[in-house]
Amino acid sequence: MFPKVPDQHKIGKPLVPNGLGVIYVLFTTIYLFLIYFSGISPATNGVSAPLTLAVCILFGGFMGLLDDWMDLKWRYKAFMPLIAALPLIYLARADALRTAVSLPLIGTIQFGNWYYFLIVPLIVMIVTNTINMLGGLNGLETVCPAIIIIALMTLSQSYLILMLGPLLLWLALAALNVQGKIFVGNAGSFAIGMTIASFAVITDLKLSLLISKVTFDGKKLVSDHRRSLVTLVTYHRPLTERQAVAIIALITAVFALIAVLIDLPWPLFA
Repeated sequence: MFPKVPDQHKIGKPLVPNGLGVIYVLFTTIYLFLIYFSGISPATNGVSAPLTLAVCILFGGFMGLLDDWMDLKWRYKAFMPLIAALPLIYLARADALRTAVSLPLIGTIQFGNWYYFLIVPLIVMIVTNTINMLGGLNGLETVCPAIIIIALMTLSQSYLILMLGPLLLWLALAALNVQGKIFVGNAGSFAIGMTIASFAVITDLKLSLLISKVTFDGKKLVSDHRRSLVTLVTYHRPLTERQAVAIIALITAVFALIAVLIDLPWPLFA
């Protein structure tokens, strides 16, 4: 059912089914609609959070499929997620309190209307494209987003129901991806990137990542420059694909834990 592509970081470059992120898109959309119709979904001044999230994820999946079919240039992919920011802007405008952004050591910054038309679109554009750039190492584009989602869920108990089902399915896809049995493709990476960005806006949390790619010397990953996290980890240090992914996932987990500890209510530490 799914087209197969070569795994560039495996000896012999075996063919692996690609594009299974579509399963995540379909499952998550149905799940969120069921949450909405069940009447247990949280709402912001009458604006449905699950429906808003479902629309954003659907667009993320569509954008990924469009990229697979047409091989979109980066100047188009960089700005296409801005379209998905429209329902988030509408949801954010329903709650005036969301125009404030709290930054560690700096304090709370009030953006006013700039939050709707600048901050929200930037969050969507940067996070979605950053997650898409994680592709290349088996498990990197699935494990790291899962860690971030778990951290966001920890800080957003009232919206926990929105991500329980999608997270479980994504973890199953991540397990297969780590083993090199499947690729989630652009549909999956764009959809999960849109999930993180949208969920962060809906729950009033912000996050971004930075990653690039390395070369494969036939047995292990190695880099001759230090321009990103991956190339820094593998700089003149040959690692297996799983070792590189494990190190980067651990780094992601450490920063996610720091973010959780910073955002947790301070009385917990009293």
